[in-house]
Amino acid sequence: MALECLHAAGFVLPLVLTQPDRPAGRGMKLQASPVRQFALTHQIPVAQPRSLRLDGKYPDDAAAAREAIQAAQPDVMVVAAYGLILPQWLLDLPRLGCLNIHASLLPRWRGAAPIHRALEAGDAETGVTIMQMDAGLDTGDMLLAEKLRIESSDSTATLHDRLAALGGKLIVQALETAARGELKPVRQPDAGVCYAHKIEKAEAAVDWSQPVATIERRIRAFDPFPGAVAQLGKETIKLWNSKIESCLRPLDKGCGTILSANSEGIRVVCGDGVLALTELQRAGGKRLPVADFLRGFPLQAGQVFELPAP
Repeated sequence: MALECLHAAGFVLPLVLTQPDRPAGRGMKLQASPVRQFALTHQIPVAQPRSLRLDGKYPDDAAAAREAIQAAQPDVMVVAAYGLILPQWLLDLPRLGCLNIHASLLPRWRGAAPIHRALEAGDAETGVTIMQMDAGLDTGDMLLAEKLRIESSDSTATLHDRLAALGGKLIVQALETAARGELKPVRQPDAGVCYAHKIEKAEAAVDWSQPVATIERRIRAFDPFPGAVAQLGKETIKLWNSKIESCLRPLDKGCGTILSANSEGIRVVCGDGVLALTELQRAGGKRLPVADFLRGFPLQAGQVFELPAP
């Protein structure tokens, strides 16, 4: 989205860096990232180094990337979810430095997974911060920021798309302001710093003893990756959507117990209430609304989803 916005705004784009092609799909064939596809379509040179560290595992990649970047003579580099740590030589190379499009209102949710963690925490709002990159982890000065309300139905997928659109708008605004020499860096406050640690697959297992609101938020936060996971015997089921049915827990039923299963939802006992599962997926299957899911995999009241191992 940022690349599209910069291109549409008429900025000269002498070089694009993106991750190497990755295997994807059932055939695990190499697939180019959307960034590379857009760049090639618009005849923008592309580099795909495996590393940018001259003293790292792929020094030849890093050296070739540095040569390409130096040849491009950039005034500024724009970074959006690149996934590689930028070494000091790269931070120092462009005349105006490196600007990062960060999907949170800094200093809240510095780090790798700000969208997931904002949803998981139940934040009412998030936003985008355009920041001047330095050697720290999202610690640089703030240049522009704009808030965005988090809707009760948002998943990481839907919130990502809205934040990407906002980030594209703000980076164009930031570069236009920089061209006029009017950008005013603001130091991040010390208060309110927290970190959005990388999402691990081990976090996906649903703990039914947790509060119902916590589980409902986590299901949305883990859509599309890694997907919240429930275990029913030997069957692993991904949970993609749900709604809070009740904030009163039946005291005679254990956590994870299915109270009922019909086209309205699969009602499951949680730590302090009842959650209705409304979109699910069996291993190897498709994401399905609950009515379609139950036609292929009927469930009964009294069955129990397992609690994750301590």
